[in-house]
Amino acid sequence: MNGEEAISSNDGGQKRPREIVDDPSSKALKCETDTEENGVEAAKKVLDGSEEQLQEVSVDGDTASGSHKEEESQQPKEESTTSSSTPAAKTDDVKEATDNRTSKDYYFDSYAHHSIHEEMLKDEVRTKTYQMAILQNPQIFKDKIVLDVGCGTGVLSMFAAQAGAKHVYAVDCSSIIHQARTIVKLNNFEDKITLIEGKIEEIKLPVAQIDVLLSEWIGYCLLYESMLDSVLFARDKWLVPNGIVFPDKSVLYIAAIEDGQVKKERIDFWDNVYGFDMTPLKDIAIKEPVVDVVDAKALVTDAVPVLTLDILTCTKEDLAFKNPFKLKAHRNDYIHGLVTYFECAFTQLHKPIGFSTAPFARYTHWKQTIFYLRNTLTICNRETIEGEFACRPNAKNNRDLDISISLSFKGLYSQFEQKDIEYRLR
Repeated sequence: MNGEEAISSNDGGQKRPREIVDDPSSKALKCETDTEENGVEAAKKVLDGSEEQLQEVSVDGDTASGSHKEEESQQPKEESTTSSSTPAAKTDDVKEATDNRTSKDYYFDSYAHHSIHEEMLKDEVRTKTYQMAILQNPQIFKDKIVLDVGCGTGVLSMFAAQAGAKHVYAVDCSSIIHQARTIVKLNNFEDKITLIEGKIEEIKLPVAQIDVLLSEWIGYCLLYESMLDSVLFARDKWLVPNGIVFPDKSVLYIAAIEDGQVKKERIDFWDNVYGFDMTPLKDIAIKEPVVDVVDAKALVTDAVPVLTLDILTCTKEDLAFKNPFKLKAHRNDYIHGLVTYFECAFTQLHKPIGFSTAPFARYTHWKQTIFYLRNTLTICNRETIEGEFACRPNAKNNRDLDISISLSFKGLYSQFEQKDIEYRLR
């Protein structure tokens, strides 16, 4: 996806005053290559070489292009890098036995409540991209059999019916499907949409093949909750040769960030809690990635892909991966962590369309995923960090992700090397 076409505003989350965490080398942070570059523009450069020029969606349904724009404070370096919002998540290892025992029920039950669907439907970048991809391409849907995996409220199924689908089979294991049946009937699509309750791996479809596979399977850090497994199962079992998958391309990116103030609040907080040493909880906190809004100004390096998926051809085994990366700094700064974001695209269309969850793109409910480091690194412009990003489903609860990051950095002021820094996204 071309970075110059990235959605142009980031309106998510409350901004907090940001301060630089004290560092022994802070007074000496004067590098020979000290030519600072605009963080947003530098971060977007990684997208400029993409093969496809993708249309992106603004909230009014038009396309948007240009750089991220926001009001500049009088002291840009004092602006916060993340919002105060926190994702719903299970707690620490004290509850692990209960969480593992009920993980499958918990996953489907969590989607039974209307609030999670409200959040997704109000994410206009997400929903309008799907709407445009479907309604602006009726030739793909006209008189076709469509399967919607994880249909939720049925909104994507109704888009497909509006686009002229012969019939849509909408599948969900959550009890939200009972409300979806009422919604479908209320909107006069009961003759076009059949709702099926159950796991996609266990149900029986009344047809042998489908023409279009439709799903919003995307999770935090792209793969959280492992719903893509079910989409691949449906693809292999029912999709006709040369069938259509919506969406069909995804890329996961990684970059390094300066985020000292928020790291201090979330992680270093445990060093001294009302005069007590609670560092055992710090050890737990730093292993849990934070899903939050990252300001584009926090990006210290370029962003590079660590995973590229073609949903038409990838396998379940491809979703457990280990890939190297190399990040190049575009200014002198401190590094407190790494951040991942992703892009998804519908490229089987006459005019490809897609969206990005980058810090310089418009807010989405997926936000970004932050991996804090124990050590603060001091980096100079054009210095590089090499590393490896590994990700796989957790052995006990495959909805969770086990992530390990290896880093190697030899800079003018900092040197750091550590293998397999472990995180668990849950």
